[in-house]
Amino acid sequence: MQTARTVTIRRLTLALVWVGFIAYAVVLAPPDQPETIALIQQLASGDWAEINPAIVALFNLMGLWPLVYAALLLVDGAGQRVWAWPFALGSFALGAFALLPYLVLRSPNPLAPSTPSLVLRGLESRGLWVLVLVGAIALMGYGLAAGDWPDFVAQWQTSRFIHVMSLDFCALWLLVPTLLGDDMARRGLKLGSPLTWLIVIPLIGAALYLTLRPTLPAIAAPAQAEG
Repeated sequence: MQTARTVTIRRLTLALVWVGFIAYAVVLAPPDQPETIALIQQLASGDWAEINPAIVALFNLMGLWPLVYAALLLVDGAGQRVWAWPFALGSFALGAFALLPYLVLRSPNPLAPSTPSLVLRGLESRGLWVLVLVGAIALMGYGLAAGDWPDFVAQWQTSRFIHVMSLDFCALWLLVPTLLGDDMARRGLKLGSPLTWLIVIPLIGAALYLTLRPTLPAIAAPAQAEG
Protein backbone atom coordinates (compact mmCIF):
# COMPACT_ATOMS: atom_id res chain seq x y z
CA MET A 1 0.00 0.00 0.00
CA GLN A 2 1.47 3.34 -1.01
CA THR A 3 1.52 6.06 1.63
CA ALA A 4 0.46 9.65 0.92
CA ARG A 5 4.11 10.68 1.13
CA THR A 6 5.12 8.06 -1.45
CA VAL A 7 2.34 9.14 -3.80
CA THR A 8 3.35 12.80 -3.45
CA ILE A 9 7.01 12.02 -4.16
CA ARG A 10 6.00 9.95 -7.19
CA ARG A 11 3.83 12.76 -8.55
CA LEU A 12 6.53 15.39 -8.04
CA THR A 13 9.13 13.18 -9.69
CA LEU A 14 6.94 12.51 -12.73
CA ALA A 15 6.02 16.20 -12.97
CA LEU A 16 9.71 17.10 -13.03
CA VAL A 17 10.35 14.45 -15.65
CA TRP A 18 7.53 15.89 -17.79
CA VAL A 19 8.77 19.47 -17.51
CA GLY A 20 12.37 18.38 -18.08
CA PHE A 21 11.40 16.34 -21.14
CA ILE A 22 9.57 19.30 -22.69
CA ALA A 23 12.44 21.68 -21.88
CA TYR A 24 14.97 19.30 -23.37
CA ALA A 25 12.95 18.79 -26.56
CA VAL A 26 12.49 22.54 -27.05
CA VAL A 27 15.86 23.90 -25.91
CA LEU A 28 18.55 21.21 -26.02
CA ALA A 29 17.52 18.83 -28.81
CA PRO A 30 19.07 19.37 -32.27
CA PRO A 31 17.34 21.95 -34.47
CA ASP A 32 14.50 21.19 -36.86
CA GLN A 33 15.56 20.23 -40.35
CA PRO A 34 13.90 21.63 -43.50
CA GLU A 35 13.09 18.14 -44.76
CA THR A 36 11.31 17.00 -41.56
CA ILE A 37 7.76 17.60 -42.81
CA ALA A 38 8.49 15.74 -46.05
CA LEU A 39 10.03 12.87 -44.06
CA ILE A 40 6.97 12.59 -41.83
CA GLN A 41 4.68 12.59 -44.86
CA GLN A 42 6.73 9.80 -46.47
CA LEU A 43 6.70 7.73 -43.29
CA ALA A 44 2.96 8.17 -42.80
CA SER A 45 2.14 7.34 -46.43
CA GLY A 46 4.33 4.23 -46.63
CA ASP A 47 6.75 5.74 -49.14
CA TRP A 48 9.78 4.16 -47.45
CA ALA A 49 12.04 3.26 -50.37
CA GLU A 50 14.58 6.01 -49.71
CA ILE A 51 14.34 6.09 -45.90
CA ASN A 52 16.70 4.33 -43.51
CA PRO A 53 14.91 1.13 -42.34
CA ALA A 54 15.90 1.92 -38.75
CA ILE A 55 13.86 5.13 -38.93
CA VAL A 56 10.96 3.33 -40.61
CA ALA A 57 10.95 0.72 -37.84
CA LEU A 58 11.14 3.32 -35.07
CA PHE A 59 8.29 5.38 -36.54
CA ASN A 60 6.02 2.35 -36.77
CA LEU A 61 6.99 1.06 -33.33
CA MET A 62 5.92 4.43 -31.97
CA GLY A 63 2.50 3.67 -33.42
CA LEU A 64 2.25 0.51 -31.29
CA TRP A 65 3.16 2.10 -27.95
CA PRO A 66 -0.13 4.05 -27.66
CA LEU A 67 -2.07 0.78 -27.99
CA VAL A 68 -0.06 -0.66 -25.11
CA TYR A 69 -0.76 2.38 -22.97
CA ALA A 70 -4.43 2.42 -23.92
CA ALA A 71 -4.73 -1.11 -22.49
CA LEU A 72 -3.08 0.03 -19.25
CA LEU A 73 -4.59 3.51 -18.92
CA LEU A 74 -8.24 2.86 -19.69
CA VAL A 75 -8.65 0.10 -17.13
CA ASP A 76 -6.75 2.21 -14.60
CA GLY A 77 -8.81 5.30 -15.40
CA ALA A 78 -12.06 3.49 -14.59
CA GLY A 79 -11.29 4.11 -10.90
CA GLN A 80 -9.72 7.57 -11.14
CA ARG A 81 -11.07 11.08 -10.70
CA VAL A 82 -9.29 12.13 -13.89
CA TRP A 83 -10.38 10.70 -17.25
CA ALA A 84 -7.74 8.52 -18.88
CA TRP A 85 -9.04 8.47 -22.45
CA PRO A 86 -7.95 12.02 -23.47
CA PHE A 87 -4.39 11.18 -22.46
CA ALA A 88 -4.53 7.82 -24.21
CA LEU A 89 -5.75 9.49 -27.41
CA GLY A 90 -3.15 12.23 -27.11
CA SER A 91 -0.38 9.66 -26.89
CA PHE A 92 -0.99 8.65 -30.51
CA ALA A 93 0.34 12.06 -31.55
CA LEU A 94 2.50 13.15 -28.61
CA GLY A 95 3.69 9.93 -26.96
CA ALA A 96 5.05 10.37 -23.45
CA PHE A 97 4.42 14.13 -23.58
CA ALA A 98 0.68 13.38 -23.42
CA LEU A 99 0.89 10.45 -21.00
CA LEU A 100 3.01 12.00 -18.26
CA PRO A 101 0.31 14.45 -17.05
CA TYR A 102 -2.04 11.50 -16.44
CA LEU A 103 0.68 9.64 -14.54
CA VAL A 104 1.17 12.74 -12.40
CA LEU A 105 -2.54 13.15 -11.63
CA ARG A 106 -3.57 9.51 -11.11
CA SER A 107 -3.84 7.83 -7.72
CA PRO A 108 -2.95 4.22 -6.84
CA ASN A 109 -5.79 2.05 -8.12
CA PRO A 110 -5.40 -1.74 -7.80
CA LEU A 111 -9.14 -2.45 -8.20
CA ALA A 112 -10.70 -3.89 -11.33
CA PRO A 113 -13.80 -2.18 -12.79
CA SER A 114 -16.99 -4.08 -12.05
CA THR A 115 -18.50 -3.33 -15.47
CA PRO A 116 -15.79 -2.99 -18.14
CA SER A 117 -16.76 -0.99 -21.22
CA LEU A 118 -16.80 -2.46 -24.71
CA VAL A 119 -13.49 -0.70 -25.42
CA LEU A 120 -11.90 -2.29 -22.37
CA ARG A 121 -13.21 -5.69 -23.40
CA GLY A 122 -11.63 -5.21 -26.80
CA LEU A 123 -8.31 -4.22 -25.24
CA GLU A 124 -8.40 -7.41 -23.16
CA SER A 125 -8.43 -9.54 -26.32
CA ARG A 126 -5.43 -11.88 -26.53
CA GLY A 127 -5.79 -11.95 -30.30
CA LEU A 128 -5.14 -8.21 -30.47
CA TRP A 129 -1.97 -8.51 -28.42
CA VAL A 130 -0.69 -11.46 -30.39
CA LEU A 131 -0.91 -9.26 -33.49
CA VAL A 132 0.81 -6.35 -31.71
CA LEU A 133 3.50 -8.71 -30.43
CA VAL A 134 4.16 -10.15 -33.88
CA GLY A 135 4.25 -6.64 -35.35
CA ALA A 136 6.69 -5.42 -32.68
CA ILE A 137 9.02 -8.39 -33.22
CA ALA A 138 8.91 -7.97 -37.00
CA LEU A 139 9.63 -4.23 -36.82
CA MET A 140 12.41 -4.66 -34.29
CA GLY A 141 14.01 -7.36 -36.40
CA TYR A 142 13.65 -5.31 -39.59
CA GLY A 143 15.17 -2.22 -38.04
CA LEU A 144 18.07 -4.03 -36.39
CA ALA A 145 18.93 -6.18 -39.41
CA ALA A 146 18.35 -3.77 -42.28
CA GLY A 147 18.96 -0.41 -40.61
CA ASP A 148 21.88 1.83 -41.51
CA TRP A 149 23.01 2.57 -37.97
CA PRO A 150 25.86 5.00 -38.69
CA ASP A 151 23.31 7.05 -40.68
CA PHE A 152 20.79 6.76 -37.84
CA VAL A 153 23.32 8.06 -35.31
CA ALA A 154 24.15 10.95 -37.62
CA GLN A 155 20.47 11.83 -37.99
CA TRP A 156 19.93 11.44 -34.24
CA GLN A 157 22.62 14.05 -33.70
CA THR A 158 21.28 16.55 -36.23
CA SER A 159 17.49 16.09 -36.52
CA ARG A 160 15.12 17.13 -33.73
CA PHE A 161 12.41 14.80 -35.07
CA ILE A 162 14.61 11.68 -34.99
CA HIS A 163 16.24 12.72 -31.72
CA VAL A 164 13.03 13.37 -29.80
CA MET A 165 11.23 10.36 -31.29
CA SER A 166 14.05 8.10 -30.09
CA LEU A 167 13.95 9.58 -26.58
CA ASP A 168 10.14 9.30 -26.58
CA PHE A 169 10.44 5.58 -27.35
CA CYS A 170 12.80 5.16 -24.40
CA ALA A 171 10.55 7.22 -22.11
CA LEU A 172 7.51 5.10 -22.98
CA TRP A 173 9.51 1.97 -22.20
CA LEU A 174 10.74 3.29 -18.85
CA LEU A 175 7.30 4.56 -17.76
CA VAL A 176 5.52 1.19 -18.03
CA PRO A 177 6.36 0.26 -14.38
CA THR A 178 4.34 3.25 -13.12
CA LEU A 179 1.17 1.40 -14.18
CA LEU A 180 2.32 -2.20 -14.01
CA GLY A 181 1.94 -2.78 -10.25
CA ASP A 182 -1.72 -1.79 -10.14
CA ASP A 183 -2.51 -3.64 -13.36
CA MET A 184 -1.02 -6.82 -11.92
CA ALA A 185 -2.80 -6.36 -8.58
CA ARG A 186 -6.24 -6.07 -10.18
CA ARG A 187 -5.54 -9.41 -11.92
CA GLY A 188 -4.34 -11.25 -8.83
CA LEU A 189 -0.64 -11.12 -9.74
CA LYS A 190 2.25 -10.02 -7.54
CA LEU A 191 5.21 -7.88 -8.46
CA GLY A 192 8.21 -10.16 -8.81
CA SER A 193 6.30 -12.83 -10.71
CA PRO A 194 7.82 -13.91 -14.06
CA LEU A 195 5.49 -11.57 -15.95
CA THR A 196 7.02 -8.60 -14.14
CA TRP A 197 10.38 -9.05 -15.82
CA LEU A 198 9.03 -9.07 -19.35
CA ILE A 199 8.99 -5.28 -19.45
CA VAL A 200 12.81 -5.12 -19.50
CA ILE A 201 12.47 -5.91 -23.23
CA PRO A 202 11.51 -2.67 -25.00
CA LEU A 203 7.91 -2.79 -26.30
CA ILE A 204 8.06 -6.53 -27.07
CA GLY A 205 8.05 -7.27 -23.35
CA ALA A 206 5.04 -5.02 -22.72
CA ALA A 207 3.14 -6.62 -25.62
CA LEU A 208 4.02 -10.07 -24.30
CA TYR A 209 2.80 -9.10 -20.82
CA LEU A 210 -0.52 -7.91 -22.29
CA THR A 211 -0.80 -11.19 -24.21
CA LEU A 212 -0.18 -13.37 -21.15
CA ARG A 213 -1.78 -11.40 -18.30
CA PRO A 214 -4.95 -12.86 -16.74
CA THR A 215 -8.24 -11.44 -17.93
CA LEU A 216 -10.04 -8.97 -15.68
CA PRO A 217 -12.32 -10.82 -13.22
CA ALA A 218 -15.45 -9.04 -14.47
CA ILE A 219 -14.72 -10.29 -18.01
CA ALA A 220 -13.50 -13.76 -17.10
CA ALA A 221 -16.42 -14.59 -14.78
CA PRO A 222 -19.16 -14.77 -17.45
CA ALA A 223 -16.99 -17.01 -19.62
CA GLN A 224 -16.42 -19.38 -16.68
CA ALA A 225 -20.14 -19.42 -15.92
CA GLU A 226 -20.97 -20.43 -19.45
CA GLY A 227 -18.52 -23.31 -19.27
